[in-house]
Amino acid sequence: MELNLRPKEECMFDEVSLGEIMLRLDPGEGRIKTARSFRAWEGGGEYNVARGLRRCFGMKTSVITAFAENEIGYLMEDLILQGGVDTSLIKWVPYDGIGRTVRNGINFTERGFGIRGAVGASDRGNTAASQLKPEDIDWDYIFGTLGVRWLHTGGIYAALSETAAQTVITAVKKAKEYGTIVSYDLNYRPSLWKGIGGQAKAQEVNKEIAKYVDVMIGNEEDFTASLGFEVEGNDADLKELNMDGYYKMIETVTKAYPNFKVIATTLRTVKTATVNDWKAICWADGKIYNSLEYPGLEILDRVGGGDSFASGLIYGLMTYEDAQKAVNYGVVHGALAMTTPGDTSMASLKEVEAKVNGAGARVQR
Repeated sequence: MELNLRPKEECMFDEVSLGEIMLRLDPGEGRIKTARSFRAWEGGGEYNVARGLRRCFGMKTSVITAFAENEIGYLMEDLILQGGVDTSLIKWVPYDGIGRTVRNGINFTERGFGIRGAVGASDRGNTAASQLKPEDIDWDYIFGTLGVRWLHTGGIYAALSETAAQTVITAVKKAKEYGTIVSYDLNYRPSLWKGIGGQAKAQEVNKEIAKYVDVMIGNEEDFTASLGFEVEGNDADLKELNMDGYYKMIETVTKAYPNFKVIATTLRTVKTATVNDWKAICWADGKIYNSLEYPGLEILDRVGGGDSFASGLIYGLMTYEDAQKAVNYGVVHGALAMTTPGDTSMASLKEVEAKVNGAGARVQR
């Protein structure tokens, strides 16, 4: 597999993510509606990938986003800095004192346990990141002057507003002009697209973005809802997914988008909120690569598991250009991330490589 990555020595950043970062307020073992205290984290689908690549895999990463310039924005910046991600590309927007025109997003998330599923309640309307416009960012400076080897973004950010969608389209086009590899997580969320045109708008936007993507991440629901492809014999539940139908769909997808070099997805069967079967598949060079499997994986906090899969996959592709290694790094990193609280990974490269090579869960002394 040949990705044609830009040389490391000519780029300031290994990877840059474009997306919104929210303040996550976590009630721990309790529930949002009865909580009297919350633990603060930072999180966002695209950002989580940049943080994982920096904190676990040692790559130099940055994030393109925007914050309202107030104490919450400064808290977010501090949390990002603690994760080692560069903050120089953040756009700061003057705050009006009340949030009429701009504000920072908040995401309340409870983990779930047993038969009680995880619950999220986001408060992200009118945020600075959702109002970003293509002309707000100097793309030639980022991809040309500074240099970026890999851009990651996704369908969550593209769904936040008309301008966010246009910002993503501009970003992926500019990235390709400068030879930057582009990965995209379709991450279809009906609730996000509802107010700006629904599924029809999602397909219009994502079909345009897909023309510039090298590594596409998404399950069968994502491909159906976001790009209009159908899976034969699927009842819309991953547990009952007809894999032959999914493989046929990949054949159709890659004919429509010959620019896709890699397609990957996690496969999760939810038994309870705290016990899932977990694995992944990756398509590259006309072949399907199956990951290591974790049946009955015990989960502390599932939020961000897919993002950590993406960062492990990207690390494997960038470091080895080997689809089998990449999907294993991804599935292991995602599994480890779900054993700790918060959206982001607390795993180390040493831990990931040990699990990739078959290490167990014995006490380390």
